[in-house]
Amino acid sequence: MSSSDIFIGETIGTAILILLGGGVCAAVTLKASKARNAGWLAITFGWGFAVLTAVYTSAPLSGAHLNPAVTLAIAIKDGDWSNVPTYWAGQVLGAMIGAALVWVAYYGQFHAHLTDREIVGGPGAQDTTAKAVEAQEKGAGPVLGVFSTGPEIRNAVQNLATEIIGTIVLVLAVLTQGLNDKGNGLGTLGALVTALVVVSIGLSLGGPTGYAINPARDLGPRIVHALLPLPNKGGSDWSYAWIPVVGPLIGAAIAAGIYNVAFA
Repeated sequence: MSSSDIFIGETIGTAILILLGGGVCAAVTLKASKARNAGWLAITFGWGFAVLTAVYTSAPLSGAHLNPAVTLAIAIKDGDWSNVPTYWAGQVLGAMIGAALVWVAYYGQFHAHLTDREIVGGPGAQDTTAKAVEAQEKGAGPVLGVFSTGPEIRNAVQNLATEIIGTIVLVLAVLTQGLNDKGNGLGTLGALVTALVVVSIGLSLGGPTGYAINPARDLGPRIVHALLPLPNKGGSDWSYAWIPVVGPLIGAAIAAGIYNVAFA
């Protein structure tokens, strides 16, 4: 795989991943969406199908890492770090593109949601109080969950541990399928198994933090949330943003170590 193939494949694949994954979050969250309040099952299966679609699309070009944690683990496993920056650059760019496309697809729903007085406060849909906006700026705004993750209970140690544990499960599942065997990437069955693993992690371990388990998946859309001209969007919760980046990278390194000891 050439550097250009890797970059293009990871950009396209991660954009599809975030478009469909962020899209199901938007569908469940936003007013005037036909899927509003569909629940956690819809979100977890939506993300699983997003992984499946993204892997099928990008595997021929880049091997479908789609996740800096997976790329890190494979580099540790194989001892080849030469393409890590290319993978990471494509993944973050793709995540930003995917998040921007979610905004385009749900443009009217974002506007309806963020001008509703029951959601953003104030006596009228267009009259949000400065106090309400100030309160949102201190943490997560009302639609940040469409773009990135956040904890239900804010405890840095627990939140970090949750992301580490979930990523260990994901990365071990990927490594034991031989993601990069002979440069062919995931096979058809491997793509399906990985998607089901993501669903399983979401159902079993997603409750505390929303299971980022992917630094690009969280960081790229969070940057887009900060940049988009959304009315009354509130803060992007940058004080939490390091956890879904650092946690998955630590988890990936641990998983690669386990693989090298137990499976290599």
